[in-house]
Amino acid sequence: MKIQLNTSNNSANDASNNATNEDIPEETIKPSEENTIEKLNKEIKSLKDQVLRSLAEEENVRRIARRDVENARAYANTSFAKAMLEIADNLESALKVDVNNYPPEKSLQLVIEGISMTEKNLQKAFRKFGVVKYGSVGDVFDPSIHEVFFQIPDPSKPVGTVGQVMKTGYKLNDRVKEQLK
Repeated sequence: MKIQLNTSNNSANDASNNATNEDIPEETIKPSEENTIEKLNKEIKSLKDQVLRSLAEEENVRRIARRDVENARAYANTSFAKAMLEIADNLESALKVDVNNYPPEKSLQLVIEGISMTEKNLQKAFRKFGVVKYGSVGDVFDPSIHEVFFQIPDPSKPVGTVGQVMKTGYKLNDRVKEQLK
């Protein structure tokens, strides 16, 4: 191995060292310096490899996270949809009942019972997923969760209370989704 030194005439050190543009024999490089250079080159190679591996791992994490978010969006409502399908099946079964086989009073009673059971199942499914019904007659009026259509003068109730519910209100995890009307 040979190293070439370039010298310039402008340098003060050049004159004092009497260095010329000659090849320096390999013997002048100390073995410890050669070992140090070799170690540093190995360390550089190792660090480059670590950086490349870290970048690849980071990209894999991003790709997996992106896929997980897409799956969460696509299938987030699976359990809710399943609960709603059970209720839809109940409604479909109720509609298949031939009420003509029963006397009129019994037919009406069966329809009311079926609707009542379906509504109970619907409310149960809603609660399971954080949807809760709120508000009733006599509640204190709150403009952030109630919508007023008109005021009814009623001396038997305090001013500012709900007098009649036109449409039930619902909250999803404490956030109003349908205002009470």
